[in-house]
Amino acid sequence: MARKIAPDAQEAIATARFIRISPTKARQVVDLIRGRHVADARRVLMFTQRAASTPVGKVLESAIANAEHNRGLPTDELVVARAWVDEGPTLRRFRPRAQGRATRIRKRTCHISVVVGRPDEVGVLPERPGTRQTLKRVRKDTAGKPRRPAATATSEAEEAAPKKTSRKKTTAKKTTAKKSTAKKTTAKKTTAKKTTAKKTTRKKKDES
Repeated sequence: MARKIAPDAQEAIATARFIRISPTKARQVVDLIRGRHVADARRVLMFTQRAASTPVGKVLESAIANAEHNRGLPTDELVVARAWVDEGPTLRRFRPRAQGRATRIRKRTCHISVVVGRPDEVGVLPERPGTRQTLKRVRKDTAGKPRRPAATATSEAEEAAPKKTSRKKTTAKKTTAKKSTAKKTTAKKTTAKKTTAKKTTRKKKDES
């Protein structure tokens, strides 16, 4: 994106460089105010409980002041036309760990830029892109596929019919299983009676 504004453009820019915060965290806050009215953007930043809301709010106020004093634009008509975050230099630090080792710590910095202007000059504003959290919620198997139409009464009835038949089949299987188990128990009882009868006959023969 351009870092400079044309002299005849009804816009103003403000930039804060080398802010000690991660670019990804700052972008999450910048996405909240992009395309909004100045008063609405101030309100959003005021009630956003993120560390990046403070530096982003300062850059927004600086851009509004530049538009008012340098360009002569009324504050009531200003809109956040563009806003972006660039990655700055990373400070490398180390933390001691066990057995004489050390792990790397990256202290990241970023450059925050905000452009404000009139809605007529801005034109149709692009939609604010979704964050990573909202994009992760979309399932991979359903991404890009059309939604299924709402089911009608006939379709619901058709879907319910095979379910009933399947239930009957399962009950029939259960009954057959019960019958087979009953047969097995009766067979076991008969075999037990036969064995007891054989034992009694053997005892009688031995006594005689």
